[in-house]
Amino acid sequence: MKIYNTLTRKKEDFVPIDENEIRIYVCGPTVYNFFHIGNARPFVVFDTLRKYLEYRGKNVKFVQNFTDVDDKIINKAREEGVSAGEISEKYIEEYFRDAQALNVKKATVHPRVTENMNEIIAFVQDLIDKGYAYEAEGDVYYSTRKFAEYGKLSGQNIEDLESGARIEVGEKKQDPLDFALWKARKTDDEIAWESPWGMGRPGWHIECSVMSTKYLGETIDIHAGGQDLTFPHHENEIAQTEAHSGKPFANYWMHNGYITIDNEKMSKSKGNFFTVRDILQNYDGEVMRFFLLSGHYRSPINFSRELMEQAKNGLARMRNAKLHLEHLISTGSEGMTERETAAFAELGKYRDKFIECMEDDLNTADAISAVFELIRDINTDTKDGGSKEFAEKCLGLLDELTAVLGLLRNDDSAGELDDEIRKLVDERQEARKAKNFARADEIRDLLAAKGITLKDTPQGVQIIRE
Repeated sequence: MKIYNTLTRKKEDFVPIDENEIRIYVCGPTVYNFFHIGNARPFVVFDTLRKYLEYRGKNVKFVQNFTDVDDKIINKAREEGVSAGEISEKYIEEYFRDAQALNVKKATVHPRVTENMNEIIAFVQDLIDKGYAYEAEGDVYYSTRKFAEYGKLSGQNIEDLESGARIEVGEKKQDPLDFALWKARKTDDEIAWESPWGMGRPGWHIECSVMSTKYLGETIDIHAGGQDLTFPHHENEIAQTEAHSGKPFANYWMHNGYITIDNEKMSKSKGNFFTVRDILQNYDGEVMRFFLLSGHYRSPINFSRELMEQAKNGLARMRNAKLHLEHLISTGSEGMTERETAAFAELGKYRDKFIECMEDDLNTADAISAVFELIRDINTDTKDGGSKEFAEKCLGLLDELTAVLGLLRNDDSAGELDDEIRKLVDERQEARKAKNFARADEIRDLLAAKGITLKDTPQGVQIIRE
């Protein structure tokens, strides 16, 4: 497998530290609200990376944190008159609801900042002891210039950074480029912990360094997140972690591209800010997942209703292929023919093509195209019906590949019919047998209004969802 490494700015062969366990850390959400479509992209993309590696027989230890201490959480708690802990707990639960709708698998570990405070304090103290950090009236700052390789991930140099750096009012750092590792408590109602520097809480960047090191070790295989995290968050993580351990932090850095909304940057002030919960009111989670995987993860993608409708139609093609094969399994003939045996052997090329695409820096866009080519050939091979065994084998191959993409996992949307629709289908069949074509047509129209099309075949009625 080849992965584009942000650190080296080129595609590299992916060589795990330990073939028996691939270690991946992905930056998780700050839990003060529902996560938005921009957050959803790294969650879906790197969940797909994990699924693919597991499909290829690898054991993956996948860590994604929850930032449950932050100014945004504190401000939200003040607005609602509750504790910061109540806010973070609520939105961690809401995260799991929306992530499940997107078929994002739970991480091996979901560490929280509040559960790792002793380790964070010890990590900060170690950086002070090693001369990379200093205390200033209860705050602790990292001395950026002490880390000689600062800027290696983002490709920036100290001189360029220095020209735009400022010391904000209230900050006590010695250099504008220094960043906070620990923040002194400012007000009595602010959540805080005891530390050698007084009551306070950690800075944002230190959290991931500590949790990655604790749960995955000093050097990990892949650190991933959105492109917006490259600088300063991931750059600062490298500086802290490598100063602490003296070893490389991560061998591969992966970053997904931005999402624009109708070709504009997402912004609450522009009124084009969409949470996943908002979008789920109009589209099911698998449509959103299909949309997020339909472009290469490193490329920017544009979110619009038109493109979501295209994703909905594309996913419908997959679902209808599954429905068609399920129909054949229940109505097809017994025993595969020689023609079907040869046809199924030929279909194996699409598995090879799918794997080739995914091995090429997780090219999900081309992998989806390979699935559609598979569906096209299956439809051609079964246009006049076929055997149950051939349909089962085709469905198995389709299910194998779509599972890697996290698609066709939702039974309710992938072909399972509710009782009302099933009764209408059966009633229409009875009406046709009784030559009551007016009622049959009426039922057909009722089903069409629900997005269900019926196709009469020699093997029986085939149900197609829009």
